Amino acid sequence: MTSDVAVSEKNHKTGWAHFEHLADIGIRGYAPTKAQAFEQAALALTAVITEPKGVKSELRVDITCDAPDDELLLVEWLSKLLYEMDVQDMLFSRFSVTIEGNILRAEAWGEKLDVSKHDPVVEVKAATYSALKVRKDDEGIWTAQCVVDV
Repeated sequence: MTSDVAVSEKNHKTGWAHFEHLADIGIRGYAPTKAQAFEQAALALTAVITEPKGVKSELRVDITCDAPDDELLLVEWLSKLLYEMDVQDMLFSRFSVTIEGNILRAEAWGEKLDVSKHDPVVEVKAATYSALKVRKDDEGIWTAQCVVDV
């Protein structure tokens, strides 16, 4: 059984949450569209590391990825974000995602990591296939979730 341990301050139809998963952390984004759910999952990823509100949207990074299905596309998206965080030494706090078929195109805005300012809690190593789900519920709300390795 999972329980939410952190939740964004968004309304009940759009937002993000963390959920417990053994030694790792589950991240979940939810929204009226699949693309927005992927954006919220990315915010949940940032929130594992630091408070997203403390990350300025100064620099933009373009990301494109593709996968044969929605679940694998979510893992690919989060993996590309983690790659950019590592290579660019950045944190991201704002995202614009479009999904057409199996192709995701996104802009991620953030700033260079400043340890004294951002006070990172943990390092996220990878997005995993554990608890992986991209689904639309009966109310039309999309959920995009997986567990990240910390």
